[in-house]
Amino acid sequence: MENRLTELEIKLAFQDDLLDTLNRTVARQQQQIDTLQNQLRALYDLVQGLESGAGRRPPAEEIPPHY
Repeated sequence: MENRLTELEIKLAFQDDLLDTLNRTVARQQQQIDTLQNQLRALYDLVQGLESGAGRRPPAEEIPPHY
């Protein structure tokens, strides 16, 4: 009986350690997801700005492609 109890305590300790490791992994992945979402949002805003003509020179000031 005592041997079985010891085995269960060992299993529980391993499961607790695994759970802590998984929680840290999930938290780290969530931080990475948040960072990637922010970068994607910044890129989207940049593309939207370029598509709307923001930052473009007026046609009279544009440098011809052969220069």
